[in-house]
Amino acid sequence: MGVIAVANAPLHVLAVDDSNLDRKLIERLLKTFSYHVTAVDSGSKALEFLGLQDVEKLPSFAANTCQPEVEVNLIITDYCMPGMTGFELLRKIKESTSLKDIPVVIMSSENEPARINRCLEEGAEEFFLKPVRLSDVDKLKPYFSKNKRKTNNEEECVSNDKSRVKYDDVETWSEEERQMFSEDKSC
Repeated sequence: MGVIAVANAPLHVLAVDDSNLDRKLIERLLKTFSYHVTAVDSGSKALEFLGLQDVEKLPSFAANTCQPEVEVNLIITDYCMPGMTGFELLRKIKESTSLKDIPVVIMSSENEPARINRCLEEGAEEFFLKPVRLSDVDKLKPYFSKNKRKTNNEEECVSNDKSRVKYDDVETWSEEERQMFSEDKSC
């Protein structure tokens, strides 16, 4: 089954983070720019969503020809996750001939220059320090046009550092979200 792109469809971002709190935060930030967001909690689930779930079991030529079921315009992933790191996910995506052109952004709460340089050298478009801010999400716009997709919403969105979402900015969150975030103990 082929992927059908609709001209006015929102841009689709795959967000990967093992922390429920960070996943919800990045999802909220991306949705402020009218992006469609699919959030998963591991690198293996991201590969499954992209159609590369059994890459290790396939012959090398077949692993490079898998087609995702849904068009993804950008992937944003945490670096440090159990099982498969964001760096390993980046490498698998860049090794795939069908996915290598999808921009990948890495996020981490640790500011380690060697890690940042390694990710950028392997093909990451950006490296964001957590917590991700609205101004960081605003930096993603050029990568969508690189991916040959634009919407009217991209030009209309304006970043405002004063309106960035922080972990403690919960006045606007529902009671259910506050409770969920207070129960999340992962880093």
